[in-house]
Amino acid sequence: MKARSMLKLALVAAFAICGSAIAQAQDMQAGSVTGLPVPRYVSLKTDRVNLREGPSKEHRTRWVYQRAGLPVEVTAEFETWRRVRDADGTEGWVLHSLLSGRRTALIAPWSRNKAEAIPMRSAAADEAGVVAQLQPGVVANVASCASSWCRVSVGNINGYIRQERLWGVYPNEKVD
Repeated sequence: MKARSMLKLALVAAFAICGSAIAQAQDMQAGSVTGLPVPRYVSLKTDRVNLREGPSKEHRTRWVYQRAGLPVEVTAEFETWRRVRDADGTEGWVLHSLLSGRRTALIAPWSRNKAEAIPMRSAAADEAGVVAQLQPGVVANVASCASSWCRVSVGNINGYIRQERLWGVYPNEKVD
């Protein structure tokens, strides 16, 4: 029993050190509750998530998200609550259990032309073949990012999109 407790403490310490190292490397601060980098991207876990004015259920609901997988940016932590910002810049508080560490991104949500197609390529190169054309606002799962390209999937289609065309990853962020 004592060995298990010591192992658990060692793992907690290792995760805290990793989170701190990531935060320093990306010029971020460690969250006061989790020790994870703040800001950071996460996604909504369910199809119904209340965005509240403050960090408690007594605060008024400002918005109800109805899209599981939608990326949001955690900007602060308070007990079991996370302050988040969405792609439109709307901010509020969400219960941490409604958030997932799964990385997702929105395809060019800032695009005014919703008919504009963003190419998903077969390789991380502008010359690579196009495997799909994605409309702005589509949610993609992020598998990895390196050298200004991200490997993503939408449904059963996999490919690469330039990092600058995604909201849900930081510029030059490396995602494994």
